[in-house]
Amino acid sequence: MRLNSRRMLGKPEAVTFGGSLPRRHKLAQNLGERLSVSDRPLPLFRRVAAVMEGSTPGPGGHVRVLSNLPPSRAQKRLALGVVLVLFVCFVGAAGPLSTIPLTRVDAFMPAYGTAIFVNDSISAALLFAQFSVLRSRALLALASAYLWTGFIAIPWVLTFPGVFPGAGPLGAGLQSTACLYFCWHVGFTLFVIVYVFLKDLDPIKGLSESGVRAAVLASVGSVAALVFGATVLVTAGNALMPPIMLDTVRISNVWFYVAGPTAALIVVTLVLLWLRRRSVLDLWLMVVLCAYTIEIALISFPVPTRFSLGWYVGRVYGLLAGSLVLLILLAETTMLYGQLLRAVLAQRREREARLMTGDAVSASIAHEVRQPLSAMITNAGAGLRWLDRVTPDLDEAKAALKKVVTDGHRADAVIENVRALFKKDARTWTSLDVNNLIREALGLVRDDLQTHRIVVQAERNERSPRIKGDQIQLQQVLVNLLTNAIDAMATNDRERVLCVRCEVHDSGSVMVSVEDTGKGVEPSAADRIFSPLFTTKAHGMGMGLSICRSIVEAHEGRLWATANLPRGAIFHFTVPAHPEVDPESETVG
Repeated sequence: MRLNSRRMLGKPEAVTFGGSLPRRHKLAQNLGERLSVSDRPLPLFRRVAAVMEGSTPGPGGHVRVLSNLPPSRAQKRLALGVVLVLFVCFVGAAGPLSTIPLTRVDAFMPAYGTAIFVNDSISAALLFAQFSVLRSRALLALASAYLWTGFIAIPWVLTFPGVFPGAGPLGAGLQSTACLYFCWHVGFTLFVIVYVFLKDLDPIKGLSESGVRAAVLASVGSVAALVFGATVLVTAGNALMPPIMLDTVRISNVWFYVAGPTAALIVVTLVLLWLRRRSVLDLWLMVVLCAYTIEIALISFPVPTRFSLGWYVGRVYGLLAGSLVLLILLAETTMLYGQLLRAVLAQRREREARLMTGDAVSASIAHEVRQPLSAMITNAGAGLRWLDRVTPDLDEAKAALKKVVTDGHRADAVIENVRALFKKDARTWTSLDVNNLIREALGLVRDDLQTHRIVVQAERNERSPRIKGDQIQLQQVLVNLLTNAIDAMATNDRERVLCVRCEVHDSGSVMVSVEDTGKGVEPSAADRIFSPLFTTKAHGMGMGLSICRSIVEAHEGRLWATANLPRGAIFHFTVPAHPEVDPESETVG
């Protein structure tokens, strides 16, 4: 009987098995280490929980959210692309076609104002929610900025000529709408300036939940009061306003004296943001300010007038400026809740595995202790028979007693490993060679491979990068998968081939695959084989694959199964590659 190993190129090579302990005793010795993975929280859940609870997992003690997360290179390129598209559209719309009068659509303004109000109100609500977690004054100011634009859109629509007959419900004059437009943009810009100077300050300390609610309510009340005051000023004081409008369509040259300083203020704010940019939120606020600047330019050049192509395009820019940050906030919220859901499910599986390991531990104790106890009884009986002979054989009796002592130490080791289940020492992670892990795991199941006449194809990959992890835990994952493959082929009358290989995965991880030619996994059980207490074996406990998945996920990897055509199954698991990891061991708390 001979075990064969073939390289990936097909060259036969003898298998060198490592380890001298019997496989079952080695499993018992490592049981505590294998199951104690639950003492170490999953990295994903730790990060998401940190965001939700306001802890400080990131560098510098900051929670990694949109308001302080540095933008990636891809995000910078996307923002630059959006600005370039806005500029190209401006060049196309600001030409001679911009003065072409289009059909006046009176229903356009209510729809446009409603969209601005809804978008900016949702943005303000999301920013208030982040303020309630981070206690950042800057986020409170920025939420007030979007609340301002959402609130002021209401009187702007109510005073727009043609939406309501006559002076409308607010008694607006000819200049009221134009003045509210500048109040809209100047007010938002001033709030952003406040945000720029507050965002580097420390969060508010000792602010209770009632204090957060009071701050939010005060902000909402203050913004509403400012919008009310601005509305009263431009409607009741219409005669005092600058003559920006010649009539309900044509715009006078006074527009440039107001639009110029407004655009300059926006550019100054844009420069301040550029100099003090820190986060993804800062990046997209700069895009918003660029859109506001282009919007004013579209209305101003070449001839300022309402209901022209340039004017309508300017309205689109205004709506886009109000939607950019909302889209980013919604994307972040969706991603956050997606991570939270995955983390909660992973924690639930981890808790279930921890609760269900009692049966696995008791069964393992019974099995492992029974073996040395049976050996002790057998050896003690043999020693007595050697002593009961007419001529006692003291040497044979002494050898039997030595075996009794050895088996006693084995039983003691089993009990000590059970105590390890309840220890919460720091995990020791080392730099590991996946090929060595595979070789050692094959050595632990050597007896079963020989008993069932299974041909082994161990495909060694010299180009496989090193990984960082717990050697005992990852070895136990391999041993469990190998044992399952052996059991699946034990009753197989056809050729029995076990293939183990490692390769670099597309995601930059190292993927290990265990392939067998057994009976495979039933489609009805494919989604349940990793659940605790679910088993397809007559005498199985349903804990092996569940524990394996907990170990792999704790190493930031993934474990899954696929079919091995024409028969059998393939179990894959990935572990992130660390090609430049320090070979010295690293203690992970």
